[in-house]
Amino acid sequence: MKKILFASTLALGLSACTMMGLPATYTLGKQPAGGALNSSGTVTVTPGSMVMTTARVAGLAPNTYYVAHYHLQGTASADPCSSGGPPIMSSKMVGMTDAAGMLTLNGSVPMSDVMAATYYNIHTATGADGTPADAGVACTAVRMR
Repeated sequence: MKKILFASTLALGLSACTMMGLPATYTLGKQPAGGALNSSGTVTVTPGSMVMTTARVAGLAPNTYYVAHYHLQGTASADPCSSGGPPIMSSKMVGMTDAAGMLTLNGSVPMSDVMAATYYNIHTATGADGTPADAGVACTAVRMR
């Protein structure tokens, strides 16, 4: 009985591993709305049935709310971050910087929601509800695998 239980537990564990892809890390670039901010950071995306996202950004305004989300490709430019594509609101992540202007965001969203995403954009927010206050202060093109 123990062998059967162990074999089924092992199979379940291995199948869960195959559902997650390898993480990809992208470098955020400053956007025109960033003005005098000297933002820099990374976004790590781990694909699977749920896409896990971690953004770490420095050089933002201290003690300020920011909102980030994936976007679909827009038509204003071939460059994803300049394309003006619509946001994928189910991927919204809101956080506040610390006194040094550091921000860490973590979130997960179903792969089906972000399968066609071409970029990840961070905006200044008007408050804790995450309403964007600008076109974006930091951005990176992404590719879902």
